[in-house]
Amino acid sequence: MKKFLSVLIICLLSACASKTTQPTSELEDRTMGGGGMGAGAQEGMGAGAGAGGFGMNPLRDPSNILSRRSVYFDFDSYTIKNEYRDLVLAHARYLRDNSNARVLLQGNTDERGSREYNLALGQRRADSVKNAMLLSGARDHQIEAVSLGEEKPRAAGRDESSWIENRRADILYQGE
Repeated sequence: MKKFLSVLIICLLSACASKTTQPTSELEDRTMGGGGMGAGAQEGMGAGAGAGGFGMNPLRDPSNILSRRSVYFDFDSYTIKNEYRDLVLAHARYLRDNSNARVLLQGNTDERGSREYNLALGQRRADSVKNAMLLSGARDHQIEAVSLGEEKPRAAGRDESSWIENRRADILYQGE
């Protein structure tokens, strides 16, 4: 377990060190023409916010990575896959740059396993995403991690494609 956490921390820190400047500028460019996005700007962005000159909220812009809200996991695993690392880091940077933003991380599992096991695995998945975000600059008070276990499946089937959809952690922003 210690080896796994050490490797995860090293990977995340090395990824942060090599990509800190450019993604932050992209986020700023997409929000308010280069300026930061404070709490007032966040609250003012909604359906019609474009008319006020603020642009589209990056959390709702389908071309922005921040509009993606699910991190998928392998069977019986809570290790964040490489393909979701940039997604988690982008949300962490958004939280770091927007101190009033809050997220709820919901860990989910497929239906296989006991209820107790699935609740514990769902919590480990949510905590895994939370820890990665904390290592990337988000603050602890901005993130709540909970487990839903197998209780809220995205797909109702009893096959591998459905199980893949259900093994995830969802990122939900407060107020959305």
